[in-house]
Amino acid sequence: MDMRKRQPIGVELVKKGIVSEADIDNALKYQKEHPSKKIGDILYILNACEPTKLIEAIGEIIGAKGILLNASSIKIKLTDYISLDIAKKNKVVPFEVSSGKIKVCFASTVNNKKMDTVRLLFLNKGLVMESYITFESDIEKILKSLEGNVTNNLNVTGTNDTVTGLVDSIIKTGIERRASDIHIEPMANQVRVRYRIDGELFTAAKIKKDKQQQIIGRLKAISNMHQEKQESQDGRILLYEDYNIRVSSQPNVYGEKFVLRLLKKNGNIRNIFDLGFPYDEEKLEKSINKKNSITIVAAPTGEGKTTSLYSVIDYLNRPEINITTIEDPVEIRIPGLNQIEIDNKSTFSGALRTVLRQDPDIILVGEIRDKETGEIAIQAGQTGHYVLSTIHTIDSIEVITRLRKMGLSDYDISSTLATAISQRLVRRLCPKCKKEREFNDEERKIITSLGEKYGVNFDLTAKTYEAIGCKHCNNTGYYERIGVFEVLNLTDEIKEAIMNGKSSLEIRKEALKQSYKPLVIDGINKVIQGHTTLEELNKKLLIY
Repeated sequence: MDMRKRQPIGVELVKKGIVSEADIDNALKYQKEHPSKKIGDILYILNACEPTKLIEAIGEIIGAKGILLNASSIKIKLTDYISLDIAKKNKVVPFEVSSGKIKVCFASTVNNKKMDTVRLLFLNKGLVMESYITFESDIEKILKSLEGNVTNNLNVTGTNDTVTGLVDSIIKTGIERRASDIHIEPMANQVRVRYRIDGELFTAAKIKKDKQQQIIGRLKAISNMHQEKQESQDGRILLYEDYNIRVSSQPNVYGEKFVLRLLKKNGNIRNIFDLGFPYDEEKLEKSINKKNSITIVAAPTGEGKTTSLYSVIDYLNRPEINITTIEDPVEIRIPGLNQIEIDNKSTFSGALRTVLRQDPDIILVGEIRDKETGEIAIQAGQTGHYVLSTIHTIDSIEVITRLRKMGLSDYDISSTLATAISQRLVRRLCPKCKKEREFNDEERKIITSLGEKYGVNFDLTAKTYEAIGCKHCNNTGYYERIGVFEVLNLTDEIKEAIMNGKSSLEIRKEALKQSYKPLVIDGINKVIQGHTTLEELNKKLLIY
């Protein structure tokens, strides 16, 4: 869209003779009561003039092709080209494909950034985007009509004869669909059910409002919560074989929202290399299992830190080694380990003090949350133990900054921290439907630029793959997730930089001279290897 400075849409439309000043006055009055609506859409709602002329005029003003979009205009199946969630987020409807070009209609209120995001998405599929605009209300109407199809695909209809059966159906469907979380959310006129699958939230069902209190009552009953309390509560559901379901309730303006975390009681621990760890066994050995030291896995919430720690522990687990874990909660029970679960009467720091008297060789601390836990973990590392833990921060370099902010000294950090590993989870392309293709010019430009920045030569003669969608992956184009990693091994030069109080920027410069490569490098390699897409990587790392 042309973003050059222009007068307000209303003024421009009056100048063109499309509407009168009286029409604009009426629209402004309407806007006071509906502040989220834009003038163009309001004029359409108020039927101020012929709709086709109106949208074409708005298109001329903002530098786009204006059309009236309706169901009959759509010549393709939308979800074959874009997920419904992305379409709703960007207010976009692709409606026709021919000769390598895809016609895509946006809401007239959408911005350039969203258009560029969608343009690149279609370029990744080998399609050149031809953009149009229409009224936002028509976009919303079309997308809403498609929502029912997605709901039916997830097999949760909300028509069960009993509330017991309905709640059971919601949970069993979540388990079948590999959901990590189930959100049951009271809304103004309905109860919405959403599943988080491979990190993305999908709407699964919309249930009539009159069943809300019965659903809440049933969830409280099976998760051992107080029925009469209308406040935040935590509980567990143990009715489903092999699953320990953690339940959290939180009141909102329309009732009590529930989030169910689905945890397998004895889930299989995946090999660290299956998770996507980019190095071979020799390099892995150099990064872990160092006595008198700490290894920390860093990432935001929900990016698989605990899963990686379990994989490392499983790799190190041998009968001659005493391994103790301190977790909140114990998510997977591993034979041969001493696993301690933190409850409301204990803390990580208190449990860690006790564990040090239990003759451990390796200690896993679920998370370093504060100075006290950090100091005891440091002491454990300095007295001959190997400590593994996690921390919430954006990358491996910032682990040092985070420990400093907790109050740990530069001496303790440099002398004990051996390795910081950062990671993100990206969706893995569905093996049954991913489609091979060439990299396009824009992708080559992005990848080459990143390679030059970090001194890496990527092989762009290889093929890449695009997400298509099939029954196996519920038409998303992705199935499960894979880790993108960066590993910071603290060399003598990096330790010296920490000891001298250097900033994270200076430490990063020193690390780049060593073997350190940032997350994006492993991410690009996984795109080239056909594990994921550039679009998916950009969601996590914002590389373009």
